[in-house]
Amino acid sequence: MHITRRNFLKAGALGAAGALPLLRMKAHADVNIRLGACDWSLGVANTPESFDVAKAIGLDGVEVSATGDVGEKMDIADPARRQAYKDAMDKTGLVVSSVAMGCLNNYPFATDERAPAWLEQTIEATADLGAKVILLAFFGKGDLLEKKGLLSRGGGLKEKEVDTVVERLIAAAPMAKDAGVIIGLENTLSAEQNLSILKRVNHESVQVYYDIGNSTYNGYEVPAEIRQLDKLICQIHFKDGGYALGEGKVDMDAVAAAMGDINYSGWVVLETAIRNNDRDASFEKNVEFVRQMF
Repeated sequence: MHITRRNFLKAGALGAAGALPLLRMKAHADVNIRLGACDWSLGVANTPESFDVAKAIGLDGVEVSATGDVGEKMDIADPARRQAYKDAMDKTGLVVSSVAMGCLNNYPFATDERAPAWLEQTIEATADLGAKVILLAFFGKGDLLEKKGLLSRGGGLKEKEVDTVVERLIAAAPMAKDAGVIIGLENTLSAEQNLSILKRVNHESVQVYYDIGNSTYNGYEVPAEIRQLDKLICQIHFKDGGYALGEGKVDMDAVAAAMGDINYSGWVVLETAIRNNDRDASFEKNVEFVRQMF
């Protein structure tokens, strides 16, 4: 049984009156998650400080950025930077949930000649940090749909760019497998369009990094897509525009049910909004909400 939003809010209201056992009800015991957050959402991107912030908020890990002043080498390819992250992990007991190549939104994977080398460097760095997933971003200039921005559903694929993406993924996938790393595609595409790309790449180390907020706001049926992608989802972002989880457009009950149906096991990474200029309170509220979901 999963907790409805109404029951969740009711439980919160009754908590002060001794209703904590209700709050501890588990929505889907068959969903096994660890909870992290994006370092940029925490406001501390590209710094080991993100681990101190995440620990104070009650998270299990951090999705770190592979970006910086992009040249021939990614910042995360620097052993000294990775050692700083390792020291932060030792200090806090948290881990790197994943590594996000957000720079590809401005320097697209499909068109920038440096991108394959950046991916190779990030695969090596991700393995060195003990993480299992790379977020390969396709937004902004890197969008693979002809129609860009919100409500891009229905836009045709940029076929030439998709062909290059497939070619480059086929080349990188064996290295990812050898490193024990999965390349997760996060984009504005439908589940069906993502599946068509995965079918062409045909490699277990290339999967989908699913974002429930992006997909909801792009008009996709999120619960159906989660079930359709099933075990090809390597990791999940939780967000809901400028809302706190459970208060916006995303049907969190339906998301929880779909994740339960596929027996999702892995990281849920918060990319949630900061409300009322209070980062810690905003994240703590969302952390509590997700903990009660599962």
